[in-house]
Amino acid sequence: MKRLTTTLLLAALVLTAGTLTALALAGGRLNPVPTPGYAAPAVSTPVDHAAYDRLLKKHVNAQGLVDYQGFKADEKVFNQYLAQLSKNPPADSWSKPEQMAYWINAYNAYTIRLILDHYPVESIKDIGSKIKIPFVTTPWAAKFFSIGGEKMSLDNIEHGILRKKYDDPRVHFALVCASISCPRLRNEAYTAARLDQQLDDQGRDFLNNPAKNKVGKSAAQLSKYFDWYKGDWEKNGQSVAKWVNRYASTKMDADASVSYLDYNWNLNRQ
Repeated sequence: MKRLTTTLLLAALVLTAGTLTALALAGGRLNPVPTPGYAAPAVSTPVDHAAYDRLLKKHVNAQGLVDYQGFKADEKVFNQYLAQLSKNPPADSWSKPEQMAYWINAYNAYTIRLILDHYPVESIKDIGSKIKIPFVTTPWAAKFFSIGGEKMSLDNIEHGILRKKYDDPRVHFALVCASISCPRLRNEAYTAARLDQQLDDQGRDFLNNPAKNKVGKSAAQLSKYFDWYKGDWEKNGQSVAKWVNRYASTKMDADASVSYLDYNWNLNRQ
């Protein structure tokens, strides 16, 4: 009996190691949903993102490239905004657009904070352990900030909250992981009043940028986002082709051949 128990334990350890290795080899930002450990308060006032908006207008250009040294120079103001986010998490009384705008801004702002904490750096993937195990040792898994008193990671925001709670694949056009192949970082904050318009604009910008997506009628070379998050794009009777055609100037056929572009993880700096 003891020998059988030992054998089963060893098998479980091997299976776990194999699963983590497979995830690590897959690379990028993958699909499993970590538990965020976050509970929304009952009532609070929606955060004013005006200070962050001014910083983005000042330090992010039209192409979405960031002047990280400029953010460093305005670090006091930036940290005050982050403190505001930390102390005022979304409440159930907030509207869905208010909640989504908060979490998108929080993801992008804390990503900038992560880069500043390690600047100068060539890539976000250079941060942390050299062995990147998804949801364990990547920069996105590091719990380096708090929201409503809970330690959180970028993974918690993206996978545990935005993807899990709001079921809107357009968030993939808005979340920016500080890399060249990411969607453009807007030089304005997301707001509840303009969220739909901003997300649709991000989709058009992303799908019509030939450095990030090359869309043709019979063939398309797409961002790996459409591979990594295929399950999101195919929900509710949708498909990758339908989402692409919603925003791309050139429309791809439903049976068009699809391949995926290499992902450029170099820092999105000016």
